[in-house]
Amino acid sequence: MLILPGSNALSTFRAERLLSALQTVDAGVTSVSGRYLHFIDAGALTEGEVAQLDALLTYGDAFAGDEQGMEFIVIPRFGTISPWASKATDIARNCGLSHVRRIERGVSYRVQRNGAATLTNGQLDEQQFQALAALLHDRMTEAVLRSRDDAAGLFVELDAKPLESIDVLAGGRGALEKANTELGLALSEDEIDYLNDAFVKAKRNPTDVELMMFAQANRIVRCLR
Repeated sequence: MLILPGSNALSTFRAERLLSALQTVDAGVTSVSGRYLHFIDAGALTEGEVAQLDALLTYGDAFAGDEQGMEFIVIPRFGTISPWASKATDIARNCGLSHVRRIERGVSYRVQRNGAATLTNGQLDEQQFQALAALLHDRMTEAVLRSRDDAAGLFVELDAKPLESIDVLAGGRGALEKANTELGLALSEDEIDYLNDAFVKAKRNPTDVELMMFAQANRIVRCLR
């Protein structure tokens, strides 16, 4: 896997907003920056092809932030292919880079606390790390890594999983609450009530895919409001 750093991922406004949100969780946070990272799954590439890829992936405002502090690497969830990846991969191949199998994009967030530029993730306990990470990604579609090398999991081909039935008819609302937590659906209490009533009325159980599609559609609607 080849990793090529890219441009700035946060506007000034978004960075200020994100900093305020992080400080509500950890008052010691002093700054945050974000930079795009490009993860490339490809066969053997020449120096010229790497340079061509780098040029293709140079866009937007140049990153001028500080790459010190804790790094949170946000990527698409494993087992998914983002729309951005599909477009970027097609462009690379149309430019003659036939050895490129896939390009994915993530964001490297750097969070500094109390001016300690050398602070590393290892100095945060898991609860603190997850509390900050929760504000840096959408758990429905993204994951947070501590190491860039772990992003290689993006390119592992997985066997298709069979649909899983959520036993609402037997387990009631509790079955949906459990699925909400395990699948990271971020459903509200009202949405769980709605789903419970709908499937009980239909006299059938929902599948995990149905719940994920419902949650994703609702997330998009909330973003548009």
